[in-house]
Amino acid sequence: MSGSLRSMFAVVTRGTPPSGSTPDPAALISALAVPVVVLSGDDRFRFANQAAEQFFGLSSAQLLAMSLHDLVPQDNPIFALIEQVRNAGVTIFDHDLNLESPRLRKHGITVQASPLPEEQDAVVLALQDASAARALDRQLTFRSAARSVTGMAAILAHEVKNPLSGIRGAAQLLEASVSEADRELTVLIREEADRIRDLVDRMEVFGEKPIERGPVNIHRVLERVRRLAQSGFAAHITIREVYDPSLPPVYGNRDQLVQVILNLVKNAAEAITDSDQVTNGEIILSTAYRHGMRLAVSGTNQRLHLPLVVTVRDNGPGIADDILPNLFDPFVTSKPSGSGLGLALVAKIVADHGGLIEVDSRPGRTEFVMHLPMLHEDPSD
Repeated sequence: MSGSLRSMFAVVTRGTPPSGSTPDPAALISALAVPVVVLSGDDRFRFANQAAEQFFGLSSAQLLAMSLHDLVPQDNPIFALIEQVRNAGVTIFDHDLNLESPRLRKHGITVQASPLPEEQDAVVLALQDASAARALDRQLTFRSAARSVTGMAAILAHEVKNPLSGIRGAAQLLEASVSEADRELTVLIREEADRIRDLVDRMEVFGEKPIERGPVNIHRVLERVRRLAQSGFAAHITIREVYDPSLPPVYGNRDQLVQVILNLVKNAAEAITDSDQVTNGEIILSTAYRHGMRLAVSGTNQRLHLPLVVTVRDNGPGIADDILPNLFDPFVTSKPSGSGLGLALVAKIVADHGGLIEVDSRPGRTEFVMHLPMLHEDPSD
């Protein structure tokens, strides 16, 4: 961290502008997209910029009334890093840190810690969250898996559905001429043929057909899903809406976005129903505009600008840790009767929109976050 930036932090913490400086240092630091905080000698927050407020999920006023110990356990490696900076008086980087507690869940964080000479034992922390980039890498890997499913679906459609229709037709003919005891077997053959046909039909949605896109009011999509849910599978669950009313249109396909959000809400409702939260189950649908969400796609010149954020959160039991890393892969499911294609389809549709979907889960809180392009943005930009 440069000396001039350290001086800026000193000005912020003292509250007086430097000599001959016209920009407001606090405003400059607050405008940074990187979360930045200043800690006092006893690890209490002295300053937090706007990006830090989003990172910690707390307002600046809330953070200034707290210590880092209130958010992160005492044995977390970040405290050893801070102490090392104080003792050595130098800037230190640490990568892939996990900041995890009941109030905070951040994985793979890069931390730059620097001393603040003007304030004894004060430390400046710059925190970089690479989770979005890692999620993009995972979804690029998922696209390869989805292509495999696409190829398999095409083969199944061609090689299985035609003879399957013949088997089903033969079973129907036999059903009318066999004894009552044998009729059960013909019914079984017909029902199993139907089940296989339905599975092939579900896999065919993974085809590489281009989608038609245009302006979509995401709040109308969410409202439609809410009405469908509360008139059926989520009638016993509270659904809250926390919307940004100024959100611009999504550049997408309305019907496919309805399908995506309906799948997520249905999964949330089923998770709540299967847990002890059934009496106070809650699903929160929220939207937001997030500046600066621009990602480079590895191996291409493509850059994704995804400022529109749609979140589906529930207070169910959470997703098992052994499933979470591969949750969007085909055939991965925790449901005894599930096919494992629902979330794979969700990820494919979001990817087809040029978007990104992330999941964060712990007991009592599971959150799916979609980052989507807005209208008037060039999808290849």
